[in-house]
Amino acid sequence: MRDDALRIGGRSLSSRFFIGTGLFPNPFVQKEAIKASGAEVLTFAIRRINLDAVEDDSILQHIEDDAFQYLPNTSGASTAEEAVRIARLARASGLSDWIKVEISADAKTLLPDPIETLRATEMLVKEGFTVLPYISDDPVICRRLEEAGAAAIMPGAAPIGTGLGILNPYNLGLIVEEAGVPVIVDAGLGTASDVTKAMELGVDGVLMNTPVAKAKDPVMMAAAMKHAIEAGRLAYLSGRIARKKYASASSGLEQFILK
Repeated sequence: MRDDALRIGGRSLSSRFFIGTGLFPNPFVQKEAIKASGAEVLTFAIRRINLDAVEDDSILQHIEDDAFQYLPNTSGASTAEEAVRIARLARASGLSDWIKVEISADAKTLLPDPIETLRATEMLVKEGFTVLPYISDDPVICRRLEEAGAAAIMPGAAPIGTGLGILNPYNLGLIVEEAGVPVIVDAGLGTASDVTKAMELGVDGVLMNTPVAKAKDPVMMAAAMKHAIEAGRLAYLSGRIARKKYASASSGLEQFILK
């Protein structure tokens, strides 16, 4: 596992856990959960950051920024132009040139708008951003985003915050099979078994916020998710046995046959 690094945008990451910073009950729990997660990438909505005084913002002032890669997101944007403007503000403030493109089609489902997301990705890649677009689990749009220059693809397992788990493992499997860039599952996961299943499908990492922050014990859940990611990755790399229709004894029945 020490040699199994995840590489995105020229940076090598030892952790495959991307963690969100919202919804925690207080800054202390947030900090302890981040520590327990072992995550190196932190994501947050730019609209929750005071860009005039980033160092004093309540979300970031409790975090040692040298230890993390920040991944600001464009949550709240409804068009490509809005997302690009948010990304430019984040970079100008010194936060990061990494950006998670998040453009919702409607307020009820918060499902990503594929057309605007693709447009924003194309525009931001041309401006030199490391772009990680959040998108639905559609293999076709994921391929288009990769062709547009996305540094990673972030398909949702289910709608944001639902905790429904992986609704379409077949599609996620296809996305992994076709992708030439890292695939990070983002949104809809609920517990450690969901995370392990995602990793066993071959995804490169998982981004979570709500399942950790809204758990009864966020710190303990962060640790559980960390171990689930590691277990799922090891299982994927190990190669599971083939599924069979009928039973087969592990000891071999032939040795018990009397001759």
